[in-house]
Amino acid sequence: MTVAYPRKTNGMSARDIMRQVVRDREIHLITLNRYRYNEQRSCKDLTDLIERLNGKPKELIRDLSHHIADEARHAMWLTDLLVDLGADIDTPPGMSYIDEFERLLDQDSFTTEQQREDGIISALAAINVTEKRGCEYFSAHIQALKEAPQTEENIKIRETIEKIFPEEAGHVRWGNRWLAQIAQKSFTNKHKVENAKRKYAAIEQAAYEAGMDIMAGAELRRLNNLLEISNTLPLWERPQYLMERLPQTLLSPDLQKTRINIAQRAWKRDPQAFVEKFVPMFLNGLNRQEKTRDKATV
Repeated sequence: MTVAYPRKTNGMSARDIMRQVVRDREIHLITLNRYRYNEQRSCKDLTDLIERLNGKPKELIRDLSHHIADEARHAMWLTDLLVDLGADIDTPPGMSYIDEFERLLDQDSFTTEQQREDGIISALAAINVTEKRGCEYFSAHIQALKEAPQTEENIKIRETIEKIFPEEAGHVRWGNRWLAQIAQKSFTNKHKVENAKRKYAAIEQAAYEAGMDIMAGAELRRLNNLLEISNTLPLWERPQYLMERLPQTLLSPDLQKTRINIAQRAWKRDPQAFVEKFVPMFLNGLNRQEKTRDKATV
């Protein structure tokens, strides 16, 4: 199952990014550890959803329990792989895609039957869009490894990801089916599903870009993404949503820590490249912000 995203980050597609990742062993292992962490974390989040649903509907609870089993197996495969490669299996450094995604979410209530139905739509849309992103990157990673030197390590990594990818694609199809079934029940449900898809697509894109963009001006680009998310909400919900998330968006300690960490690692690896490449690349983020502002003005 091929899943493509039209929006690129820093002008690069997932395939462009993964071709660079597989060339640097340190970054490659960190990326694999991020996969492991995300699969492991999703077990926790899906379990929390099951507990909030409290046994209803049974069909969805059953499917979610199978989903957890898949994610746990993926985490196990990736953990075994990383241990065999002598890599770290701690919390990955830098910005957390999952933490940022959850920060941008609204916590749905499941008190009434209507709230439960709306919460299920939101949960399925959120799961679906993150699984699509995972498929995009697993597909790009496999292709990059096929193009890379066929070392024993690269082959072992590719074979592991190739085991995971079909099941992740199955999760996307599963989510599509559930959302389609709910949408077919009524015009109101169809409207809710479409709104949820737009909302969580905007949230996922913002979370993804937050994890990829540490350059100068990132705070203002994150603000632009926050405004895009708010535009998917009813008018009366927008002010509170923005005010609750604005401070963390503009003054993110995690963003500053990530910048410092990456700058220190770049300096230690090659001081000359740090001055000649990293610093200009960092400052180029200001140019990106100017272009974004110009487009908004036109």
